[in-house]
Amino acid sequence: MTLKKLSSYLFHRTVLVAVLLLIQIGLLVAMILRFSDYFVYFYFICVALSVLAVLHIINSRGDPGYKIAWLVPILLVPVFGGLVYLLCGGNRLSARVQRKMEGMDRRLVEVLGPDRKAESLAPFGQDAVNQSHYLEEYAHCPLYTNTFTRYFALGDDVMEPMLEELRKAEHYIFLEYFIITPGKLWDAVLEILEEKVRQGVDVRVIYDDVGTLYTLPKTYDKELEAKGIRCRVFNRFVPVLSVRLNNRDHRKFCIVDGHTAFTGGINLADEYVNKVVRYGRWKDSAILLKGEGAWSMTVMFLTMWEYISGRTEDYAAYRPASLPVQAELGAGHWVQPYADSPLDGEPVGETVYLNLITKAKRYVYLMTPYLIISDSVTTALCNAAKSGVDVRILTPHIPDKKIIFEVTRAHYPPLLEAGVRIFEYTPGFLHAKNFAVDDQYATVGSINMDYRSMFLHFEDGVWLCGDPTVLDVKRDFLETQAISEEITLEAVCCHPWPRQLLRSILRMFAPLM
Repeated sequence: MTLKKLSSYLFHRTVLVAVLLLIQIGLLVAMILRFSDYFVYFYFICVALSVLAVLHIINSRGDPGYKIAWLVPILLVPVFGGLVYLLCGGNRLSARVQRKMEGMDRRLVEVLGPDRKAESLAPFGQDAVNQSHYLEEYAHCPLYTNTFTRYFALGDDVMEPMLEELRKAEHYIFLEYFIITPGKLWDAVLEILEEKVRQGVDVRVIYDDVGTLYTLPKTYDKELEAKGIRCRVFNRFVPVLSVRLNNRDHRKFCIVDGHTAFTGGINLADEYVNKVVRYGRWKDSAILLKGEGAWSMTVMFLTMWEYISGRTEDYAAYRPASLPVQAELGAGHWVQPYADSPLDGEPVGETVYLNLITKAKRYVYLMTPYLIISDSVTTALCNAAKSGVDVRILTPHIPDKKIIFEVTRAHYPPLLEAGVRIFEYTPGFLHAKNFAVDDQYATVGSINMDYRSMFLHFEDGVWLCGDPTVLDVKRDFLETQAISEEITLEAVCCHPWPRQLLRSILRMFAPLM
């Protein structure tokens, strides 16, 4: 290894961050040891802090599993557990950040709130009306028709259509992604963005700082700004032990002129479109909206831009004056893009999933890269299966994170016992996050079935009702199932007892992962 390459590794951003975090942990331990001369006083102060932390956890709103995951280490190690919780636990926000977050919700209500159409779904039944009403009332996201949708069963399939739509941009391009990695996909996108800037198109990019910690230099936003691309970084990663590390922007938006938008599981990196091989063949999905429904995603992007930049936008200036001709193909079909914030106390993503599961009458087919679910979701899936609903779940067979994969498998036994069928995608890693229900409903988006997506990340999805794309999502599930391995209860239970014990421990702390 050359000196230059060694230097780049040693001074890489992630190495420096790790060193700074280790220094802080070391200082915290040193402080505890330093006060060992006053151990009795120090011990009782820490125990008092731990008691206060326990009382706060018990009385706070939140998932019981998340509470238990914190209560166990605090009660086992009261000297250290309470301090760690005070530094890193929960979702506490400063008054300034709370005001900014309230501003995001307020803007969504102002721009999208008056547009209510949930009652239009009456022909599909009261369950459809109720689901749509929930999204209108609590996510502030309206229902739309006149929106053409197209489902992409692989990341490979979405790359060229996305590039094609970017080339058509006349007014603006908005991109918001958790991960951006230089490579064939991003380089092709960037080339178009630079050309559009030269044409006078308003081009903006938002990316998450933790998501790009390993893939982009710290000053990459400045590089894009120098090219004329307006760029903002969500929640700059500061190497300080803090609750702020919990909340990330996990959304995926590619928006063109307010009438065309892509979302799904795909980030702007080559593995998502199989231009490089990571964990076998990568299975992902995306959805295209052309028409009225794309406006909601545009507003979601602008509220995030306002939150990061602190500058107010004129939303009316971005409302498309006309819709693409394809929008007419969506007449009579219904789509409802929605966003989920971890800081408003409303678990929109989990509620949408729970409603889909509990209201299903014939089948629930779902894909997820991680199956790290709360007791309420586990109970809903088990009850549905016990009631005769055909419940099937697809997860990866080749994991991207081995520990997380063990946690996923730790959730298999109660589901299998209840009659849920579980399949692992054997060709590689499955990253799609989709539901298909009863040939009538589907959702495609960024929301994993894990605690981080449900409670800690900014996420998005598209709920579909009576749209032909629902059958495309179903078809993709069945075709993927055909090349997957079905997991039996016997196979799960025959694993060696050390692995079973590890899974039990990991499952207890799963909400913190």
